[in-house]
Amino acid sequence: MEAKLVSAQTGLSQVTASPQVSSELVNDDLLPSPQKWNWYDIFAFWMSDVHSVGGYVFAGTLFALGLQSWQILLVLIVGICIVMGLANLIARPSQQSGVPFPVIARLSFGVYGANIPAAIRGIIAIVWYGIQTYLASITLSIILLRLFPGMVALTSQTFLNLSLLGWISFMVMWCLQTALFLMKMNAIKVFMSVAGPAVYVAMLLLMGWIIHEAGWSNISFSLSERTLSPSQAFWQSLVAISLIVAYFAGPVLNFGDFSRYCRSMKEVRRGNFWGLPVNFTVFSLISVIVISGTPTVFGRMIDDPMETIRHIDNTMIVVLLAFTLVTATVGVNIVANFVSAAFDVSNVAPHKISWRTGGLIAALASICITPWNLYNSPAVIHNTIEMLAAVLGPVYGILVVDFYLIRKQVIRIPDLFNNRKDGAYWYRNGINPVAIKSLVPAALVCILCAVVPQLNLLANFSFFIGLVISGTLYYVLAGRAASNIG
Repeated sequence: MEAKLVSAQTGLSQVTASPQVSSELVNDDLLPSPQKWNWYDIFAFWMSDVHSVGGYVFAGTLFALGLQSWQILLVLIVGICIVMGLANLIARPSQQSGVPFPVIARLSFGVYGANIPAAIRGIIAIVWYGIQTYLASITLSIILLRLFPGMVALTSQTFLNLSLLGWISFMVMWCLQTALFLMKMNAIKVFMSVAGPAVYVAMLLLMGWIIHEAGWSNISFSLSERTLSPSQAFWQSLVAISLIVAYFAGPVLNFGDFSRYCRSMKEVRRGNFWGLPVNFTVFSLISVIVISGTPTVFGRMIDDPMETIRHIDNTMIVVLLAFTLVTATVGVNIVANFVSAAFDVSNVAPHKISWRTGGLIAALASICITPWNLYNSPAVIHNTIEMLAAVLGPVYGILVVDFYLIRKQVIRIPDLFNNRKDGAYWYRNGINPVAIKSLVPAALVCILCAVVPQLNLLANFSFFIGLVISGTLYYVLAGRAASNIG
C-alpha cells in the first residue's frame, strides 16, 4: 500500500517521471511546489485576511448583537477556534501533496469535475476582488482629495455610475494589485509579512486617538443598548459563532493554496493559532474600541473606518490611516481573492492558462462586473453571491470526508494529473458522480435557506447545514460505490 504521507518534492518527482500524466492537466503552477514557508508566513496570511475594512465592520456587528462583554469574548474564541479547526483539516491534503485547492478537489470530484467547486470559488473570488478593489479606491480618493482639493471637480463627471475620480482611483488600485500579483508568490509573501503588522500600528494609533478624544469612560465593549434574556443571548451567541465561520468560509476553503508552501503541518497549525484565535480577537477588540468611541467624538456611531477617517481634521493622520487601509485592503484582496481566482481559472485549461494568465483573466473580469454597482445593490449580492457562497459548506464537507474517511489520507499524486481510465481519480467524463449527487441536494437546501423567507433563520447556519448534508451523503454513497473510488 502507498505510504500515507508523501512529501511534495517526492510527489513532484513522481509526477514528472510518470508516463500517465496528461499535459492537459498540468502546468508549472499546479504541480507540487517547494515547501519553504514557516508558521509566521501563515500568521501573516491571516493578518492580511483579517485586517481589512470588511473585517473591521464585521467585528463591530458582532459587538452589536446585544451580548455582554464576556459573552462576546466567548463567542469570538469559540467561533474562531472552529475556523482554525476547519483550516487545519483542509490544509493537510495540500500541505501533504504540495498542490493547490483546485487540484486537491480532483481527489473527490474527478480530474475534470474539480472545475465545478473551483468555478464556484473562483466566481465568488472575482466578485469580491472587484468589490475590495473598489473599497480600496474609495480610500485612495480620500487621500487624493485631502492632498489635492482641486480634484473635487472630478467627482461631478460619471461613467457607468462611477465618477472620473473614482475611475482614476479604481484603476490605480487595480494596476498596483495586478503588478504585485505578477511578481508571483514570493513577492506576495513579502507583502503579507509587512502589511499585517503595518495595519496593527495604524489601528493602534487610531485607537489611541479615539480614546484620547472620547475618554476611556466613554468606551464600551458592548455596542447595543438591548438587554437580552438568557434564551435570546444563547441564540444570538450561536448566530455570532456561525457568522464568524461564514465570514471566513471562502479563505478557509481554498486555504490549501497557501498551506501547500509550508514545511510541515506543525508550522501550519502554529500559524493558524496565532493568526486566528489570537489575531482575530485582538483586532476585533481594537475595532470595537474605535467604533464605540465615535458617538462621543463625532456625535454618532460610525462603523465604517473610511467614514471615520473622513471626519478627522488632521491631514497627516488622515493620509497615514487611509494609506494603511489601502494596504490592508490590498492584502486581503490578494490572499483571499486574487490568488484563489488565479488557480481556479488556471485549472480550467492548465495547458493553456498559467497562474499568471488566470490572474489576469480574473482581474479583467473584476472590472467588467462594475463592482461599485454590485456594492451599491445589496439585493444583487444577496441573490447571486450569497447563493454561491451557500455552496461552500457542501464543497468543504465532500472534500474533508473524502480525504479523511474514504481515502484515509492517501494521495496518489501522479494520478491527480492523469486523465486515463487507469487513473485513481478518473470517472466517466472525468467527473465523480458521487460528489455531484452529494453536492446538489446539500447546495439546494442551503440556497433555499437563503432565499425562502420562512427559512431565513437557518440561513446563518447554512455552512454547517451544507457541510453535514453533503458529507453524510458522500460517505454513504461512496461506501456503496467503493469499487469505483480510487
